[in-house]
Amino acid sequence: MKPILEVGAELGLKPSEIISYGPYKAKVSLEAIDRLSDRPDGQLVVVTAVTPTRAGEGKTTSAIALTQGLGRIGQKVVLALRQPSMGPLFGIKGGGTGGGRSQVVPMEDINLHFNGDIHAVESAHNLLAAAVDASIFHGNPLGIEPKTLRWPRTLDMNDRSLRHIVTGLGGAEHGVPQESSFIIAAASEIMAILALAHDRADLRARLGRLLVAERRDGSIVTPDDLRVAGAMTVVLKDALLPNLVQTMEGQPALVHAGPFGNIAHGNNSLLADRIALKLGDIVVTEAGFGADLGLEKFCHIVARYGNLKPSTAVVVCTVRALKAHGGASKLEVEDADALERGAENLAAHVEIVHAFGLHPVVAVNKFPTDTDRELGRVVELALGYGAEEAVVHDGFGRGGEGAVELAQAVVRAGRGANGFRPLYGPQTPIREQIEILAHRLYGAGGVEFLPQCQKRIDWLSERGMGTLPVCMSKTHLSLSHDPALKGRPRGFTFPVRSVYPSVGAGFNVALSGDIQLMPGLGKEPAYTRIDIDGAGTITGLA
Repeated sequence: MKPILEVGAELGLKPSEIISYGPYKAKVSLEAIDRLSDRPDGQLVVVTAVTPTRAGEGKTTSAIALTQGLGRIGQKVVLALRQPSMGPLFGIKGGGTGGGRSQVVPMEDINLHFNGDIHAVESAHNLLAAAVDASIFHGNPLGIEPKTLRWPRTLDMNDRSLRHIVTGLGGAEHGVPQESSFIIAAASEIMAILALAHDRADLRARLGRLLVAERRDGSIVTPDDLRVAGAMTVVLKDALLPNLVQTMEGQPALVHAGPFGNIAHGNNSLLADRIALKLGDIVVTEAGFGADLGLEKFCHIVARYGNLKPSTAVVVCTVRALKAHGGASKLEVEDADALERGAENLAAHVEIVHAFGLHPVVAVNKFPTDTDRELGRVVELALGYGAEEAVVHDGFGRGGEGAVELAQAVVRAGRGANGFRPLYGPQTPIREQIEILAHRLYGAGGVEFLPQCQKRIDWLSERGMGTLPVCMSKTHLSLSHDPALKGRPRGFTFPVRSVYPSVGAGFNVALSGDIQLMPGLGKEPAYTRIDIDGAGTITGLA
């Protein structure tokens, strides 16, 4: 690894703008944005993927490989990624820093406690929870209606036993008994706020207007009402600064913020994007899950609040994943029929990219069990579906050298005119937004708004929140609301059971299906593979 001060200097940062956290990690001062404000933005490339499967797509690995490939062909490139959460790390997902020869480093530090950002989110979130309870305990001067309290506690760990709890037991001196819950830190609205805030003042304003509960008269209670928003902002003052690390081949990487993609907007921080765009000719950023979730939310939420204009979207797929969507039982065995059926899922994601006016490039992430015939057929199908370029890459096995062709394809695609356009305007009502997403992106034949949902939409509209962008909370395992519907389902009825406001983040969350805000651990969690020896060498994280 290069010394982080050297990485920052090559990127174009001044020494005073690099706050070192040891030899290989740093934070970037927000003063860099002010200094660079007059510079034109670089080209923005968003990496997305087909609908996730247990076969694996390697979206993060592909984003890193692309960055390394762009470096190999002489481009001044910057990578922007979400930071990993320890809940998924120890649960089912494992590490979140890429794999093989395409990783961001130092991998162990990024995966574990990375510069304390997620702990700061936890602390600010739980400070607000404690402030609400204290206000109710001390005579409830704000007139909070306890049954409307909607601020849980948070923990950066998978623990299903905390999904539904009772607090305040032990007698009158220990609080007021009430039902509550824990959510994972990546699902906290404060994480979403951290990812969307423009600066310290914007962070303070967003925290201050969080919807915590309602009074008996129906008015909203906020952290500003509780006089705790200032302290919450202080807790987050360092977490707001983007983190600077590097790829295995020395390209700069800004790894910052980690909102979930099927609960929140699933993209890294807007501050990281803005700094990267001022310093790089090409910026590679990754959006969570498939194009129906992370890319859509990037286009409708991140781009809206950051005034960003992505030009190209890379859709990552694998032969294995497409065969899984096609119903194959043995993914290591050639199955032409399953591949053809599953490729319909790829077609849907390419169409989603086109719907936003972006240039689609399909990146076929190569696995050792893939045959040349299968890889060639996926490239052929992708081009037939309308991809401008389709390329096989081996970033896992060969790093940037294995992604040079992909990098060249992205550069070629980016030369076209930028036709980026959201699917709806800023004054579009909630119902219409949801219908557009369901019909145009998911393939639904109709949308069913359950009675409770319609009441909530009316409530939001009456309070001036009816045109905030919708952040759809649905399964990431299907284009639909039902994880069992693989491939490319069509004509289904898309149910919306509730809508609630994330006022601080600036969007409304629409719930479809049963999405858990606190994951549980499986029978063989990833933590069973993680260990450390007497010399300090960690195994099992990658």
